[in-house]
Amino acid sequence: MTKRNLLLVFTGGTIASVQTENGLRPVLDAEEMLRYLPEIPEDICLSSVQICNIDSTNMTYREWLKIAAAIEENYQKYDGFVICHGTDTMAYTAAALSYLIQNSKKPIVLTGAQEPIQQEITDAKKNLMDSIHYAEDPESCGVQIVFNGKAIAGTRAKKTKSSSYSAFSSINFPEIATIRHGKIIRYITQQIQGEVTFYHQMNPRVFAWKMTPGVTSEVLLPILHAYDAVIIESFGVGGIPNSLVDDLLSFMKTDEAKDKILIMTTQVTYEGSHMSTYEVGKRMENYFPFLEGFDMTFEAVLAKTMWLLGQGGMNREKFRELFYQKIAYDILWN
Repeated sequence: MTKRNLLLVFTGGTIASVQTENGLRPVLDAEEMLRYLPEIPEDICLSSVQICNIDSTNMTYREWLKIAAAIEENYQKYDGFVICHGTDTMAYTAAALSYLIQNSKKPIVLTGAQEPIQQEITDAKKNLMDSIHYAEDPESCGVQIVFNGKAIAGTRAKKTKSSSYSAFSSINFPEIATIRHGKIIRYITQQIQGEVTFYHQMNPRVFAWKMTPGVTSEVLLPILHAYDAVIIESFGVGGIPNSLVDDLLSFMKTDEAKDKILIMTTQVTYEGSHMSTYEVGKRMENYFPFLEGFDMTFEAVLAKTMWLLGQGGMNREKFRELFYQKIAYDILWN
């Protein structure tokens, strides 16, 4: 019997939490978590490492880099990796790891729970066992979230329900697979080209600005001065309100603007952006060097921007080229 060696990477989250007088707090460490798992099949050998033990609200790019470093350090020793993570920022971490670890022929699976693993009624044990089964399967590869019996590409996942067990959805892209009673039903055959590549830098100087009706440019210039990239979450298929146009145009004529990245996305979850549909978007294409998120998730746009900026040494044209380069299913049309 050939054993499959898996590394469980623990970071905290609801799955590792206990009830305190101030609410749920991540407390259980890797060893304590493993005690709650049912019997593991004999052909699976589990090891574990604790990166941190935090509520995922406190997750930052620094933890993303630590997780990626732990996987790189152990990549040759294991057949797959399962990362236990809080649900609130799991989609961001999945997207970030999709860019930090590219062309992985080994599975890198993120999972968690809506209820702590020590509770009598919980989704934690199922999610963790599904993830283990998925990670030990030789056909699995790349970064995915496994949750509520679904495997979702790391660049396509979004938390769409705040407390239900069916917390995550695959946005503008099919689910990779479903997992039922340890059996995997695949909808997409994944093919990894090239050698695995690890990246070690991200630039956090990215600001997300959500448009609201009547928004003015009062805070626009300070934001543009302070950050290297600004992602604008606009309405519908995308457009900039008239109240912002003049100040944006003035800024884009300055020397400072040549080093700034501006990206347009939509607040709408499904079906993506298409700025040229309406005048309020089309005029922006004529006057401003915007990039557009199209069918990408916001989480993927943010993580990809931070990753690209972290590589340094590229002008706006090179950034545009790489931003629109498809990585791990992140963009289908542009």
